[in-house]
Amino acid sequence: MKAKIFVNLPVRDLKKAMDFYSSVGFSNNKQFTDNTAAAMQLNDDIYVMLLTHEKFKQFTPKQISDSSKSTEVLNSLALENKDQVNEMFDKAIKAGGAETRPAEDLGFMFSKSFSDVDGHIWEPFWMNPEHVQ
Repeated sequence: MKAKIFVNLPVRDLKKAMDFYSSVGFSNNKQFTDNTAAAMQLNDDIYVMLLTHEKFKQFTPKQISDSSKSTEVLNSLALENKDQVNEMFDKAIKAGGAETRPAEDLGFMFSKSFSDVDGHIWEPFWMNPEHVQ
C-alpha cells in the first residue's frame, strides 16, 4: 500500500497561512478547502491541512499548543539537492517565515530550518543517497 501523509496544523489566520504555503511551493487543492480548512499540496503524496483553531478543535479534546512558545513537531522534507533546500528556505523567509536554527552541513547531509507564520517548524534537507543504506 502506498501511503500519503496529511500534516494537520492549527492556524490563526487561514488566508495568511495559505499565502505562506503557496509562496513556499505548495498548491491549494480546492476540493478539500473551505472557510475553515485548506488542503495545501506539495506533491501527490504530501499535504498540509491548514485548519482554523475552531476546526482543529473538532479533532482533539486537547488544548492547541502555542507554537510560538513550544514545539509540537518538527516537519522534515527530504529534497533532491542542496539548491532545493536553499530555495525553499529562501522562499519561506521572504514569505514571512523565520529561521529557527542555523544551516547544518555535514557533507553527506545539508539542512535548514524555518518556522511558518504560525510558528510551525519545517526542516528541508538533502541527504547524499550514497550514504543511505
